[in-house]
Amino acid sequence: MSPTEPLRRSDFRFAHRLRVRWVEVDLQHIVFNGHYLMYFDTAIADYWRALGLPYQASMQQLGGDLYVRKATVEYHASARYDEQLEVAIRCQHIGNSSIRFACAIFRAEQLLISGELVYVFADPATQTSRPVPRSLREILLGYEAGETMVELRSGSWAELGEAAGAIRTEVFVQEQQIPAELEWDEADATCLHAVAFNRLGMALATGRLLPAEQGAAKIGRMAVVAPMRGSQVGRLVLEALVEAARRRGDREVLLHAQRSAIGFYRRAGFADRGEPFEEAGIPHLEMVRPL
Repeated sequence: MSPTEPLRRSDFRFAHRLRVRWVEVDLQHIVFNGHYLMYFDTAIADYWRALGLPYQASMQQLGGDLYVRKATVEYHASARYDEQLEVAIRCQHIGNSSIRFACAIFRAEQLLISGELVYVFADPATQTSRPVPRSLREILLGYEAGETMVELRSGSWAELGEAAGAIRTEVFVQEQQIPAELEWDEADATCLHAVAFNRLGMALATGRLLPAEQGAAKIGRMAVVAPMRGSQVGRLVLEALVEAARRRGDREVLLHAQRSAIGFYRRAGFADRGEPFEEAGIPHLEMVRPL
């Protein structure tokens, strides 16, 4: 694509959707100009999720952080209250220590705003620049080339227990304050476990499939690390376990969904069954999906 050609929605693999809020509109009834940079920044956070990278933990592992060196905005048309927009981001160039992103905001196919964000990878303590790590460079280039960012592994507790256990400890024991003695049981030894890993080898999500009872499979211990919620990584784990149940000939798969996750499971084809109940002090609902 020539630098003089206008940006198109099809030029971007990634886009973050948002709706203009009343507070973002000025006295001219259009989005205040400074908010477009906020839209870019919001989309960048979601871009890292698309890469399978929980931002803070990933930067810590990479030994640095990213600092904005330059931000530009070009205005082509205005967005208005309650309109739905797509904020598109693309990694345009990676230098020795800098990363340049092309940014664009679309209303349907109409280009409203274009811009550029330039980050420098640097030492967090001194804020002196460092070379962009090879692993981060490969992840960015791979994503823009259409590659898959997350690897799904299935296996026994002996194979995946360390990674699965770390996620479950973080989510259930530390975050949700479920007593540790309720989290761990003997069923782990007989279950099929699934864990999603990013390209840095970090475990992002897990779940387990219990042995079937009378043709009904049960999925449990579904957990996704907090920064990755809202991405597709939880759905990847869920579908892997559902497919494993289908392959072994189960007629249906059921699970006990926490109330906050009911919408997630409904979108994955699960239906409510029975009345709500409490488990480990948390409201749950049994849900089922035929195979």
